[in-house]
Amino acid sequence: MARAGCTFQVLRKISQRSSRLEGKRLRMLGRGQEIPSEDEKDIGLPARHFLRDQPCHFVILIDDVEHDRRPGLVQVFQRYRQALDTMLRQEERDRAAVHFFANMLEAYYFAHPDAVNKALGASVLDSETRGDVEEIRHPKNDLKRLHAGFDEKTDGAKIVPLLDLDYILNKPDTCAFLRTLFAWCVRQLCENCPVYDKDLRTRYRLPAGVQAEVTSGQ
Repeated sequence: MARAGCTFQVLRKISQRSSRLEGKRLRMLGRGQEIPSEDEKDIGLPARHFLRDQPCHFVILIDDVEHDRRPGLVQVFQRYRQALDTMLRQEERDRAAVHFFANMLEAYYFAHPDAVNKALGASVLDSETRGDVEEIRHPKNDLKRLHAGFDEKTDGAKIVPLLDLDYILNKPDTCAFLRTLFAWCVRQLCENCPVYDKDLRTRYRLPAGVQAEVTSGQ
């Protein structure tokens, strides 16, 4: 945030959506108006209110990929994207995006073991990373196995501030989903807002690093 001159605000927490797209909206009796679907109410409307008449506001919807959901990930993405696109004006749609953590936030802890060990005061993880951490099937369970009593909220609050994103994204052939999220943020800041660190364009191995096909087209 300090590097980019931006801040983040949590607009809403919603339940995780499945790959099943919602059906057509119903019409209000006697009015001829359509009733917004649950996706549109939970996702599209908050995004519309936040973006309206605010050119330097952006919306990011983030969900966990999780290994078992990978086969239907394109459909999940389309469902989220549809909820945004239906409720946003044409000029607002590019300022809203859907991104994923794979397989969940805790996977990225394994890409920076020193941060985990410092936060928990123990040698929980080896200094060497485990290849592409986005392929770890159950990172949260692995942490609980390696560190008795690991709590995703309490311990996560200690770990996240210590994570070095330059270090995590230093390997260009790993962390495609996370890098795609950062690439979208950097592009929006550089193209739409006057205050940003010009060095952002080349950080996080953005020019040459892998990106996730399902989310990189936004």
